[in-house]
Amino acid sequence: MLTRDIFQAEAERLSEVLAGLTEADHQRPTPCPPWNVRGLAAHVRTGAGRVIGMLAEPAPPRAEVDAVDYFGPAKFAPQTDAARVDSAQREGDEFDSGRALAEDFDRTWRAAYAATGTAEPGRVVRTRHGDPMTLDDFLVTRVVELGVHGLDLATALGRAPWLTTPARDLIAGLLTRAAGVAGAGLADELRWDRLTLIAKATGRRPLAAAEQAEIDRRGVRWPAFG
Repeated sequence: MLTRDIFQAEAERLSEVLAGLTEADHQRPTPCPPWNVRGLAAHVRTGAGRVIGMLAEPAPPRAEVDAVDYFGPAKFAPQTDAARVDSAQREGDEFDSGRALAEDFDRTWRAAYAATGTAEPGRVVRTRHGDPMTLDDFLVTRVVELGVHGLDLATALGRAPWLTTPARDLIAGLLTRAAGVAGAGLADELRWDRLTLIAKATGRRPLAAAEQAEIDRRGVRWPAFG
């Protein structure tokens, strides 16, 4: 399955969820303070649409980072993180209703998906952080954003996770690659399925003391996620 199609499936699933929310649902707090559901959805909407502007710019000569590198600690340094949070909060406040935000999210991701369909194979893009990377690798990061923040939204709404199977497999694969040789067999040893791996490695579920001890013993370092 192409990465852009995994992006489509996950974005479509989130669109369906957002379309069914009440205004009260949009005011619920999330595990990503200070965002409520509307603020977090606005953040995801912005991230899903970034590829549109990136594809409108000239292509860098070559990729220098991949999807694992993209989630480096510098992306979540206090100053950078604070600006990201404030920006999404303002964007959420721009919509006069949760329904308006849901409709805009649907338009945005569909426009992004359409834009990726006309890109030449191997297209390189430059992220807002200045990283040159292949479009396919950048779309991997968009699936991560949709999937991981989808877990946050599901928690906020008191619902079971709606992560699609292709997105689950893609994100779990990214985390496995990031863990490298040190993480070989870790999920099996800890009896984690792929959803548990994603939730534990991204901080969406707490680690038990024995799990943390094994991770420390191996020297595994997960990518940084907001």
